[in-house]
Amino acid sequence: MRPYSLFSTPQILSVADRMARRRLLARLGLAWLGMMQVMMFAFPGYLRSAGMGTDNPALLDQAIYMMNWVSLALTLPVALYCASPVWRGAFAQLKRGRVGMDVPVALGIAAAFIPSAHATLAGRGEVYFDSVTMFVAFLLTARYLALCARQSIFVGTDVQAIERFRDVMSAHANRLALWFVAIQLLLALAAGGVWMLYAPERAIAVVVALLVMSCPCAMAMAVPTVTAAVHATLSVQGDAAPAHVHPLTAAASVVARQNLYGSIAWHLLMTPLAAAGLVAPWVAALTMLISSLAVAGNAWRFFRRETRICAVHWPVAPARS
Repeated sequence: MRPYSLFSTPQILSVADRMARRRLLARLGLAWLGMMQVMMFAFPGYLRSAGMGTDNPALLDQAIYMMNWVSLALTLPVALYCASPVWRGAFAQLKRGRVGMDVPVALGIAAAFIPSAHATLAGRGEVYFDSVTMFVAFLLTARYLALCARQSIFVGTDVQAIERFRDVMSAHANRLALWFVAIQLLLALAAGGVWMLYAPERAIAVVVALLVMSCPCAMAMAVPTVTAAVHATLSVQGDAAPAHVHPLTAAASVVARQNLYGSIAWHLLMTPLAAAGLVAPWVAALTMLISSLAVAGNAWRFFRRETRICAVHWPVAPARS
């Protein structure tokens, strides 16, 4: 029997869930397209250098001015349409009086986009359109992987022990994410205040980088990806006996904690650098993507390892019709 993919599309998936996946994929594709175009138009800004000839800076500034307007036009649909789930989620969370994952993400997008739009209209100042589009593209990539993992859970054996494992680990992950987001937000505000006192021109970049890094995307993926790996492993064997499930959930608990605490450690490593102004906003977005891909890769490694173990030690049971 061919093993299911960790991010497969179940045949029993409802029409609504399929449409949700397609809509997110459309937003993801547009965000990546916008990111690549904006980074191309931001290239003249990367070339600005004090060592250029006397005639070049004026020409370069004119090119940067025009490219900023093009970047603004390209960033608008990314910030409004592609990131619309973020805005809806943030407003819903604030309406309920709680701070979830979407609130710092929305703040990060707004903190980068609004000053950039103002700088473009004024014709002076730094713009962060490349960071905005990169952040949204990387964020949606992580969310698409998490959505696929959650939907693929419906493939294979439905075992009560797995659901208990998911509930316990999800509650633990949510508690960690709540504290993580709260601390990161306070740190972003404190660092922004310090930078406003000593170097106001760099304060926005520091705050944006910290807000981008406050998104616990990897933590949100930790449990769904591992749970999907457990279900996918059991689906290889058809109907799995309880004796097979408990060792799997025990091993999955270890991997889920690796993902959770590993992502926290990665952020703890990068946060002081961002607060010190050593991490650009686009680099912060890249670190977020790296941590999310590491979580997905660790879950995939667990799935492949357990599948090989099952093939050797577990007798293959007939698949359910």
